[in-house]
Amino acid sequence: MTDATIIRTGSPGSFGRCVRLAFVGMLLMDALSQVQGAVFPPDYITRSIADTARPAEQIKLDVWRKPGAVIAFSGLKPGDRVADFTPGNAYFTRLFSRIVGPRGHVYAFVPAQELANCSPSETEGMRALQQDRRYENITVLVDLADRFAAPEALDMVWTAQNYHDLHDSFMQPTDIAAFNRAVFRALKPGGIFLVVDHVAAAGSGLRDTGTLHRIDPEAIRAEVTAAGFVLEAQSSALRNPEDRHTLPVFDPAIRYRTDQIVYKFRKPDPRQRNPAPAR
Repeated sequence: MTDATIIRTGSPGSFGRCVRLAFVGMLLMDALSQVQGAVFPPDYITRSIADTARPAEQIKLDVWRKPGAVIAFSGLKPGDRVADFTPGNAYFTRLFSRIVGPRGHVYAFVPAQELANCSPSETEGMRALQQDRRYENITVLVDLADRFAAPEALDMVWTAQNYHDLHDSFMQPTDIAAFNRAVFRALKPGGIFLVVDHVAAAGSGLRDTGTLHRIDPEAIRAEVTAAGFVLEAQSSALRNPEDRHTLPVFDPAIRYRTDQIVYKFRKPDPRQRNPAPAR
């Protein structure tokens, strides 16, 4: 940090004030860097968020979905191969396209069960993206959820606010264990499975997936690690202690402000020393 631009000629007193201000500024920067869970997005993420081709209705969600913090936490970077599982209206798919750039690729995996059983409006944005020449590094894949696969080994598989749906009636039949094993196989050694979802009451397991559209984070953790993944870290970027976990996520009283877990699972790489599992 340099303070040359704020130092002005003048009395010794003014110089002393500038030094004190600089010192305070250094302390503030140090404190910010030590905030638990704080992640400062690199330029390629902030540029993707500023993409003028993004729909206005999606940009409005940024204040709630905090894409800068969450994507930075995931570690996605230029050149990566990433799959967006159940992309919905392609909120993250568009961002990923700009981040990975022409050397990377985005696979938008739409479960066949969703297409068969849900309103077309839920995937309208994704279908429109197929015709948008501004996003030519995106390939849409359609298959049953537990037959998840991609044409090449992936650096990351991402699913946001949709893991709980795998347990619900409209996504049946889905073998959850088979799905998680399929994600594991699709990833390169060391690859990341990033899961974001709405939090249900502790100890509730799968009870609220179909009614409140929430899931107990421990249920996610147990299912995903059973496939061989290691829980490397979790982010507090989307946590909301004011959410009592009793309302459906679409209730106006809590919509867009639900308490959400962000789990970063890693496929172990036998060639590297992997970090200890998160507690």
